[in-house]
Amino acid sequence: MLAPGAVARIIVGDQSMLSIVTFEPNAEGSIHSHPEEQWGILLQGSGIRAQDGVDYPVEEGDFWRTPGNVLHGFKAGAHGAKILDVFSPPREAYRKAGSGFETDVTE
Repeated sequence: MLAPGAVARIIVGDQSMLSIVTFEPNAEGSIHSHPEEQWGILLQGSGIRAQDGVDYPVEEGDFWRTPGNVLHGFKAGAHGAKILDVFSPPREAYRKAGSGFETDVTE
């Protein structure tokens, strides 16, 4: 499972990866980092985006960039959230995703 109350749909290419993450209301992902660069856009809902120790309120349409190895996380608002994340290069941990992930892997 990505996080309690969150599920990701993964689409993998050779050089990048898309992840559509759906958060239930008030669900919270852990603060983490990874070597891959990540871009995100909030498609639906609202939440708090934590990055490098700072909390940023986000609304539909907001977009952000997270360089590799920077601590970050997300907490959904009262109505949940849906985020489109783009990773480059693809995250191996997601490519090998198991239980709790819906995966669409394209070759």
